[in-house]
Amino acid sequence: MNSSNQFGLRRPLSLFLGACLTLAAATHALGAEAWHYLRAGQPDSAGLLAPPPLPNSAEQTADMAAVVAIYHACSTNDAALAFGEKKFSIFNFTPALGGCLQPGKFPKTEAFFTHVLKDAAAATGKAKEYWKRPRPFTTNPSLASGKLEKSFGYPSGHATESMVLALVLADLFPERREDILAVGRDIGWRRVWIARHYPTDIYAGRVLAQAIVRELKASAEFQHDLAEAKAEVASTARTGGTSRRTTALAGAAP
Repeated sequence: MNSSNQFGLRRPLSLFLGACLTLAAATHALGAEAWHYLRAGQPDSAGLLAPPPLPNSAEQTADMAAVVAIYHACSTNDAALAFGEKKFSIFNFTPALGGCLQPGKFPKTEAFFTHVLKDAAAATGKAKEYWKRPRPFTTNPSLASGKLEKSFGYPSGHATESMVLALVLADLFPERREDILAVGRDIGWRRVWIARHYPTDIYAGRVLAQAIVRELKASAEFQHDLAEAKAEVASTARTGGTSRRTTALAGAAP
């Protein structure tokens, strides 16, 4: 082979390899941006979660029957509540906290939970793409209502992410732990009311949430920011920014 032919082959190859390296770098950058406290790919939902019920199986039939019954029993007001939680944050937990956590009063705490929620969403999205389970309204179009999601259903993003927020909030306000966890469970379960998820999607989300929180707590940056959030809540309470009760809930002296 003469040198011109060799050069002709090498040039496209070098361009191809260069493009691959550029794509890899871009993918790595996107991954680094998507994960704040979690290590990319952790927790491993494929190794952690059992597969969802198989199509046309007895388990799937039972899961669908539960959705149909719950969907038809859902009142108009309950459906409106569920649809209103399409987006949620730590402020959905205000009823469990007695109004002590208010928007704008705890900037470090709000930023901290924004990072926590984004990590939980990224981990859940990865799990959904792995399992690729259609949502109930996709399998049974008679259950379709409102603006329909295009993502997959297993595990439930709402069940996972709301329970991640709940578990971390419970560390911040330990005396209200049970009330906080109840709110997290309800946010997830209400997605069954409107046929966005099967019950098994919800249960899987709760399991994944616990694994996510374990991974979060292994992060030194997470621990640092959690400590700052606790200090901010306690400090705001001491200076009269909120009630003295908030200080006690945050585990600090009034």
